[in-house]
Amino acid sequence: MSYRIFSIQNISLSFPQKTCFENFSSEFFYGEKISIIGRNGSGKSSLLKILEKLLLDQNIAFGSVPQIVEDAGNCSGGERFQKALTKALASDPSVLLLDEPTNHLDVKNRSALFKVLDRFKGTLIVASHDTQLLRKSISKLWHIDQGKIEIFSGNYDDYMREFESCRTSQIAQLELLSKAQKKARAALEFEQKRASSSKKANKDENDRKLKGAMKEKGSATSGKKRGEVNILKNKIDETLQNFRLPEIITPKFVIPSQNMGEKMLVCVTNGSAGYDENLLKDIHFSCSSRQRIAIKGKNGSGKSTFLKAILGDKSVKITGDWNVINAYDIGFLDQHYSTLNPLKTVLENLEECVPSWSHVDLRKHLNDFLFRSNEEVMTKVQNLSGGEKARLSLALIASKTPKLLILDEITNNLDLETKKHIIEILIVYPGAMIVVSHDEDFLEAIHIKESLML
Repeated sequence: MSYRIFSIQNISLSFPQKTCFENFSSEFFYGEKISIIGRNGSGKSSLLKILEKLLLDQNIAFGSVPQIVEDAGNCSGGERFQKALTKALASDPSVLLLDEPTNHLDVKNRSALFKVLDRFKGTLIVASHDTQLLRKSISKLWHIDQGKIEIFSGNYDDYMREFESCRTSQIAQLELLSKAQKKARAALEFEQKRASSSKKANKDENDRKLKGAMKEKGSATSGKKRGEVNILKNKIDETLQNFRLPEIITPKFVIPSQNMGEKMLVCVTNGSAGYDENLLKDIHFSCSSRQRIAIKGKNGSGKSTFLKAILGDKSVKITGDWNVINAYDIGFLDQHYSTLNPLKTVLENLEECVPSWSHVDLRKHLNDFLFRSNEEVMTKVQNLSGGEKARLSLALIASKTPKLLILDEITNNLDLETKKHIIEILIVYPGAMIVVSHDEDFLEAIHIKESLML
């Protein structure tokens, strides 16, 4: 039988510009497997840091591994994570805190991590967007959303079924509220017109006193009715304002008809690629129009190097026959969003990409990718969240619709909602695709069926 390790009472997290959550309380039992989920910037990593401090204050043995980023040195992100995890487990902690642990892990290391988590007997608290990890290793979810934390007991698939059921119910409720809002507005307009017409004085002096008394009574009645309708309308408006459903992106990709035939876009024969030494040798690879191919391999096998070689990166030395389409016809997106200018605004980045477009066309295109308000489109890229940068990068790609799209680990650090947006966009992309990703669920969702193992 599990015993309680510790509890938290009424913790809150706020910043000057937003409140992440308020008055959150919970108990922790030995052996629980908890995941914190939520949108980018919702406070997941900050919550882990709060829990770490509470554990420290209460003298509870714990291990902690923060987010690990790729290293420019000799160690990959995967290798650095493994060292940090080994160190965290060395003290046999009662509680293990992990922040996005699967970022940068290849298939082999992901599998090893899942086994470690299955064997771990203590309490696991992990911030993650990785659906495979959520399915395999988690039995309770904390969802940070709209200023509060909802607790769900069950696995990820159970949660998603309940979420979709709730969303369907919300859509139905939203439709009813919208209808009620229209009725309330119509009723208010009717009362205003009725009140206005009742003020027209009857110029017959003989009926002046009688009409005056009746007008006063009618005006009071009309004013009361108008006030009641206005209160109802304001309540409906407030409910709708607080109503947030996940938004859906419906991008419009256009590739000229002359480019839609089956053409060879990339063909490599007897190729090699590397830096001072050849990291990749004996490469035989081809990709034609509309093919979707995943590049797979363990950490350090040269996947990103292979992509750089296709993109014509001069830092990569190549030999053999490399026949690749013009760079103008290739779109590229990596987890660092390197194609964006961080010092320019959302609007300026798109304007630079398609200078011939009118302001109206630019705004309409950004609107399709959920950049709608003046504040959003005038925000500098350096101030955007990771999810917003991903959406903007794809907006730039969609503005010119390349024949080939190259993606390098783009789902790292993306929340589940943004990941869904990315999938929505990529499903309808009509060109060819070469993708490096360790996320099998993501590859399946965007219809990748072929792969090259490096």
